[in-house]
Amino acid sequence: MTSRTPREPRLRLVPQTPAQRTQVQRRTAERRRNPRPPKGVLPPDQLARQARSLLADAVRVAHWARRAGVSPEQAGAPAADELGMSRAELRENWSRARLAGLLEIDGDGDGRPGTVRSGWRLRAWERDDTAALRGWVALFDAWCLARPAPSDADPSLVTDVVAAMPQLLSVMRLSEGPVTAAGLIDLMRRRVAELRSEGQEGAQAEAPVPDEDPATTAERVRLLGWALDALAAVGALTLHAKGDRPARARLTDLGSWAMWTKLEQICVAAQSPAGNIEQSAVAMLRGCANLTPGPARAEYRAWLAVRPTAPAVDELLAAARGEDALIRGLAFQALRVVGAPALDAVRAVVDEPGLRPYALLWLADHEGGDPRDAAESPLGVLTRAEATWLWVDTASAAQEHGAERLLLDHLDTAPQPTVGELVDEIRTCGHPRTVQVLLALSAVHPDQTVAKRVRRAAFQVHTGGA
Repeated sequence: MTSRTPREPRLRLVPQTPAQRTQVQRRTAERRRNPRPPKGVLPPDQLARQARSLLADAVRVAHWARRAGVSPEQAGAPAADELGMSRAELRENWSRARLAGLLEIDGDGDGRPGTVRSGWRLRAWERDDTAALRGWVALFDAWCLARPAPSDADPSLVTDVVAAMPQLLSVMRLSEGPVTAAGLIDLMRRRVAELRSEGQEGAQAEAPVPDEDPATTAERVRLLGWALDALAAVGALTLHAKGDRPARARLTDLGSWAMWTKLEQICVAAQSPAGNIEQSAVAMLRGCANLTPGPARAEYRAWLAVRPTAPAVDELLAAARGEDALIRGLAFQALRVVGAPALDAVRAVVDEPGLRPYALLWLADHEGGDPRDAAESPLGVLTRAEATWLWVDTASAAQEHGAERLLLDHLDTAPQPTVGELVDEIRTCGHPRTVQVLLALSAVHPDQTVAKRVRRAAFQVHTGGA
């Protein structure tokens, strides 16, 4: 045998040591050049103080829930009395704590009371400015959930207003001053017309603003008022009104910083070779396939910055459900950039077999750090069968995209200690591309005895034999 590997090679996991990880992080930090904020944007420490002040009551509620281990809504009046809040204030601050990603709730959303535990942002809240700012940004991105639309509003008009708000906020940032309600209403109508024309095949680049009946116009004004009120409630802007009608609005320091960040992400990605801002999720992810992690994350952020969060998350999950394993993995990398606003949507797909391993790792990673770093078992939060399915899915991505030689390196990440055990468990994992992965592995493995065994396993899977 002339192979560089033994006949039954041991497949060892070789995680980075803390020292290696620190060196990689240092080199990455040295290469990364963060753009300098323009004049008028406060430094991060001052912005973090404002974020902590805005979310002080939500943090108090979060700490109470962490100590009690249950939702304060389950406790009812005792929780409100202990925290010195009315029941309405308690509900609002509990919602804000969850939207800011301060807490994790096991079993939440399945009809059973969930067990409450603190998220990494709550644990790092007072000492880490990044945790405070990310918590506020998560709340800002979920503004339409923090204060839901009027129950009697037309859902299609609500969708139009939510989709138009990113551009309105961008104009407010670029104007560097208050924007009148009349200007916002006109801008909203134009943006809605653009969004609708983009969905029509062969639409002109600049869509005309359609005439609306007075009732529709009045409803749009009312919903614009709702959107501005909701954004003011989360601390993104200050609002001046005349009676029930908004008069003018201006971004706060936090709102201005958030919109500058989003616009900068868009500009960076627009100047990059990929430039996938206007593409669908699948096309954007495919365009990021050959990028290194840093530029890819910049593309994800830019793509997300110009879309409402909830529809963008849904589109990424739809892309992950496709047949391309590479797109599936990249979709969950993009969802890591989304963070807390994607939490409920990711939890909802945990029971889908094709997404379950990715979703479980995403949820564990959302708690802080790679879940496999601190786990006693190299499988981390996955069962052995789930880890095997994920290994095959990742291997199929390499095989489908012409990187079969990476399969040999990929062997080091297998949950099984030997090739024989790996092959035996691959045969029963149920992945639809098991045969293709086994054949690709047999084609590149340098040990002909092992390669023959793998080919035989592929044939048996193909024919349904034992």
